[in-house]
Amino acid sequence: MRGSGSAGMQGITRVTMWGDTVFEEGAAQGLVEQCDYVYTRLLPGWGVGRFRRRAQAWSGADWPGRPEMKLLIFGASGATGRALVSAALAEGHLVTAFVRTPRKLAISHDRLSVIVGDVADCKAVEGAIAGHDAVLSCLGVGVPLKHDAAVIAGIGFIVEAMQRSGPTRLIYQSFLGVRDSRRQLGPLLGGIVVPLVLRHEAADHEAKERLIAQSGLDWTIVRPPKLGNGPAIGRFRHGHGIRARSLLPTLARADVAAFMLDQVSDKTYSRTAVALLP
Repeated sequence: MRGSGSAGMQGITRVTMWGDTVFEEGAAQGLVEQCDYVYTRLLPGWGVGRFRRRAQAWSGADWPGRPEMKLLIFGASGATGRALVSAALAEGHLVTAFVRTPRKLAISHDRLSVIVGDVADCKAVEGAIAGHDAVLSCLGVGVPLKHDAAVIAGIGFIVEAMQRSGPTRLIYQSFLGVRDSRRQLGPLLGGIVVPLVLRHEAADHEAKERLIAQSGLDWTIVRPPKLGNGPAIGRFRHGHGIRARSLLPTLARADVAAFMLDQVSDKTYSRTAVALLP
């Protein structure tokens, strides 16, 4: 993507995204200060955090914009949860990881706090939520391919606790294939794999999505496809009507984590479910 300078982007005459990022004829600090304009005005929904990270890395300038936030992450010891914790810490946020098995988290940081608890314990959930700016959930299922009533109940407890004591911003990781998103996967995954093999997981996510959608909170549901463990590359699509371009679309967990983190402050997909696809 290339864009020429404008009155809102003084001193920047060219931007190249997703390759080697190139900025010409702009002071380093001025470049970083214009990131909000680029993402909120020119590229809504792309995620201001990704652009900030690239601009800051290129320029060496400190980012003066987004303030430090206190984020609570459920499911933090899972693969995507760990990626989300790492991304949030890298952006300078205070992170609380709610985990059942702390040894699986394997992350230590002076801005990371760990709460050991069960999401099915309503008192533990409510005690954890108070005092945070936003809540993010990467909760999966206890046993793959099986129904997990405890996690459904846990999402209900999270919603109820947020309704009582705040915060109101909730980012929830579901998966592509839930409800009306099934048709976005094509005939193999959407027509066979999800309804036959993943039917219990899909039903559980549908139940959890309903609880969130009816909550009255400021929520965003993120629906990625099959997840992989490769590095974040930043090259993926997001939206409501996008469709898979391959039989088995896969997205890096690090990319999903970065997108979820960006949604905390980017309200483009507020109170809607957004699909992610390579």
